[in-house]
Amino acid sequence: MNMLIHNSGRLDYLDAARAFALILGVVFHASLSFMPMYIGWAVMDVSTSSLVSFFVLVSHSFRMPLFFLIAGYFSHAVLHRDGAGRFLHSRFIRIVVPFIVAWFVLRPLLVSGWIMGAESMRGEANVPNALLGGFASLSSLPTGIFTGTHLWFLYALIWITLCVLLLRCIVSWHKGIYTRVAAVCTTGMRWASQSQMALCVLAIPTSGCLWFMSHWGMETPDKTLVPHAPTFFIYGGFYLFGWLLNKDRSLLDGFATLTVTKWLLCVVAVGVACFLSKFEAQKAHSLYVLFKVGFGLAYALMMWSLVSITLGVFRRFFNKTSAYVRYLADASYWLYLIHLPIVIWLQIAFAELPLHWLVKLGAISGITVAISLLLYELFVRSTFIGAVLSGKRKPRAWSAIMPVQQPR
Repeated sequence: MNMLIHNSGRLDYLDAARAFALILGVVFHASLSFMPMYIGWAVMDVSTSSLVSFFVLVSHSFRMPLFFLIAGYFSHAVLHRDGAGRFLHSRFIRIVVPFIVAWFVLRPLLVSGWIMGAESMRGEANVPNALLGGFASLSSLPTGIFTGTHLWFLYALIWITLCVLLLRCIVSWHKGIYTRVAAVCTTGMRWASQSQMALCVLAIPTSGCLWFMSHWGMETPDKTLVPHAPTFFIYGGFYLFGWLLNKDRSLLDGFATLTVTKWLLCVVAVGVACFLSKFEAQKAHSLYVLFKVGFGLAYALMMWSLVSITLGVFRRFFNKTSAYVRYLADASYWLYLIHLPIVIWLQIAFAELPLHWLVKLGAISGITVAISLLLYELFVRSTFIGAVLSGKRKPRAWSAIMPVQQPR
């Protein structure tokens, strides 16, 4: 079996793509206060734009599918490198523990942000009272356990990982069945990674799941501990696809190949999805069902093509070892965990300032990343927290990034 083991077991461009997916999540959340209509977010800025709606639509379609695909790819490699026992232990330490701890630490801060956001829109924000209200919300457990948080992605990752392992155990139970299933998967994945029309075929079952969302596009499963089936199947599908890509390095190379056809499919899918999205609220329209079907197919194709193209772009430009990229990749998990309360508090601080929304968005995103990286460098990277998130403690930035001086 051709594994991905490359130096430390990583492919540099996949690390870079994973960091991009998580950092894009920071910009995505930072943009929500600039939506042209109120969507129930913590605060609504005085400067808004319809362009933000299109950015939210497109970025949300592929950033988490990209993350789950890469997670599945690396998980398959770790399982075969370390064995099932050590794999489960590492997943527990790196996913379950951060999920539980981060939830208790971050949820009060997030709830306080929602309280301050509602107060700020009335011109009467009170930080101490908001913080007290945030910590008081812990007494309502388990009601609203995910509401207002972004940690659902870890919960989904836990369930999806367990289900893929269970599926693997069932298939492996009988050697003959395993051989046949492996042959079918290998043939299917080879076709999926090489055929120009594979993205269109993959989009069909994905669009079927999208039909059952509560709104057009991907739903955020942040309301209950019961897994939301449509999002579970879509993210689980990307995780499984990444898992199977790891069976042969040529499969990933084929899927990440950039072609003119792939770019054209992506452009058409993005254009159609953005155009049809305006009909979501027009339920009385005579062609509403047709528009919803068309949107679902376009959105699913946009999702798959953007994931493939993103991997292709990073494969072309980041397929080499870089201390800076590796540092950012190491920090991206922490950055995504910690970013949301920082984003919301900054959105509240910027909401009434007479500045263009694009300036505010850049400032909020940049300050959030800067604060998160500073906290990472000072309190995470070389501490036990970094060992939990990354598997081991890492050296400080000056030894991880700065070039080593060779003796003359």
